[in-house]
Amino acid sequence: MFDVDYIRPQKLTDALAFLSENVPDTTILAGGTDVMVDMRSGDLNCRYLLDVGRLEELRRIEIDDGNLTVGAAITITEIGESDLIGRHAPALRKVADKFASRQVRNIATVGGNVAHCSPCGDTIPPLLIHDAVAAVVGPSGERIVPVEEMASGPYHCSLHPGELITHFILDTKPANVEFFDFQKIGRRKELAIARMSMAAMIGQESDGSISFIRFALGSCTPTPHRFRDIENYLMGKIPDKDLLWEAGNALSRQMLGITGRRPSAVYKEPAIEGLFVRMMYPLLK
Repeated sequence: MFDVDYIRPQKLTDALAFLSENVPDTTILAGGTDVMVDMRSGDLNCRYLLDVGRLEELRRIEIDDGNLTVGAAITITEIGESDLIGRHAPALRKVADKFASRQVRNIATVGGNVAHCSPCGDTIPPLLIHDAVAAVVGPSGERIVPVEEMASGPYHCSLHPGELITHFILDTKPANVEFFDFQKIGRRKELAIARMSMAAMIGQESDGSISFIRFALGSCTPTPHRFRDIENYLMGKIPDKDLLWEAGNALSRQMLGITGRRPSAVYKEPAIEGLFVRMMYPLLK
């Protein structure tokens, strides 16, 4: 049994008012797939659980001023079922096919996945390739935070006390981009936590040369982020097998430059190259 009070506000303004008065003692609950685990393990102690998962202000998917808006309380299942996300952010929609179990997908939210700041958060690499930003509200008003800057370290969120994410704003997929993908490697095929994950969005000219590319890596580094050196390396070139293996090797070296050569490098160094080449192989003409 846990000595906590469950609070479910009906409006965002009510949630913010409660937070402003009870910040030190409150944990925000969206889906709860991480919160409940932490409570049972004793890693989380709080007086209140503030459930924002059903607030209408956090549950919209729409095109707004040419950008895709995805509410922070949208579940992974809803991401997978959204035609709008499928058209404008296909790699994000692919996450739903590989995210945990059906039961978890039904309650886990994109906002919770991002705010938890796990290095292996599945939704983060697809958000990064869309230059996604998070709309955050709190006692000082609203501010915009790039998703790439949301984590200050593994499981350390840059949100200020009393703040919560209301929605994400994504650049929509450019018209000339036909290739997109999200892939991950885990210890098993189902219910797997990612050992490494990557997302890409790429456009090519008629001769096969790369005219647009965004690439993000997750799980292999303390925080997921774009690998712009890899993007610049491939930009303007016509992919062939040698080029893909060279880029995969460069990606592996950059990953090791960030993390250092740990015991897991024996596995990750060749695996990251192989996963990169497998993902990019459809680009070959």
